[in-house]
Parts: sequence; structure tokens; C-alpha cells
Amino acid sequence: MFQVFYFRFLIEVLNMSKKIFFLLTLFISTILIGCSNAPVQQDSSENNSGISSGSSMDSSGQSATISGASGSSNLGVFADSDTSASELLSTLLIYFDFDQSDIDSEFNSIIAAHGDRLANNSSLNIRLEGHADERGSREYNIGLGERRAQAVRRLLLLQGATNEQITIVSYGEERPVVVGSNEESYSLNRRVEIVY
Repeated sequence: MFQVFYFRFLIEVLNMSKKIFFLLTLFISTILIGCSNAPVQQDSSENNSGISSGSSMDSSGQSATISGASGSSNLGVFADSDTSASELLSTLLIYFDFDQSDIDSEFNSIIAAHGDRLANNSSLNIRLEGHADERGSREYNIGLGERRAQAVRRLLLLQGATNEQITIVSYGEERPVVVGSNEESYSLNRRVEIVY
């Protein structure tokens, strides 16, 4: 008699455990789906005018407004009248302040020129390589390099480039351009390289 009761009790517990397991799995799945970042796709008939406005912060804390009505932007493309498109496009390095992934306003026109080039050449692809100086752990610097590359990517997308055209890789501190333990060396290693 006791064995039958114990056996039935175990079956009830197992059935209840299955129900709890199912509900817990359903709950976790719902949370994960709700937290996912689905890529935003623009309708090609909008001609990249789907971006109405946005803002980004430069390293000084000032806000730079970006408006994309009919493909126009206030990023400062050719802001310096002496700077031609070929000069801007020949610059393939974006430098960053220590432990920062905010883009300095002096690089906005360079990134905008590359974004325009990508927007006008849909078959063109680039790789953004994020780098950091040697200060900090290897893991932290890999993450910092990726955040820097993502910051450049966001501005390229605002100019009309597509996700498919941009690949991101972070090398962290693994590929210094200058080996040295002084601020001059560090500042040259804190960069994103644009590779066509």
C-alpha cells in the first residue's frame, strides 16, 4: 500500500515538475525574445529618408544633431571648404580618447564621407577594426575596441550605408601600431581602422 502511494506521489511530482519546467521555459523564452535587438530595416522606397532625426554625443559632451531628411545630414561633410572628398576618404583612421568610445567631432566629416561612399556604392564593403592601448585587461580592451567600431558603424549607417556592407572586428590591445609606454604611443593605438 505504501509503495503504491509513494509511486503515485512520485508520478504527481514528476508531472508537476514537467509543468513547472514547461512554464519556466516558456517564461524565459518570452523574456529572451522581448530583449532581443531585431535589426531595423529601411524600406528602399523611402530613399533613406526614414531617419528623421537623432543625436550623438561627442567627447566634449556636446550634442551633434543629425537629420536625415531626403539623405541630407548635418554631420559636417565637407564642413571645411578646403577639404575635398578624396582627402576625407584617404583618412582611414579614427582616433579616440583614453577609455572612450565617443567619436570626437573632428572625425564626423571623415566618417560621413565614408558613409556617403558606401551609400552610393552598394557593392562596396568595409571592415572596421577596433583597437585599444595596452592599459586594461585583454578582455576589457577587446570590448572597448568593439564599442569604438560600433560607434563608427552607427554613424556610417546614418549616412546610408547598410549593415551588410560593414563587418566589425576588435583586436583590443593585440595589434598596436606603435609599441611604447607613453601617452604618444597610447594615443596612436586607440583607434578604429577603416579597411576597404
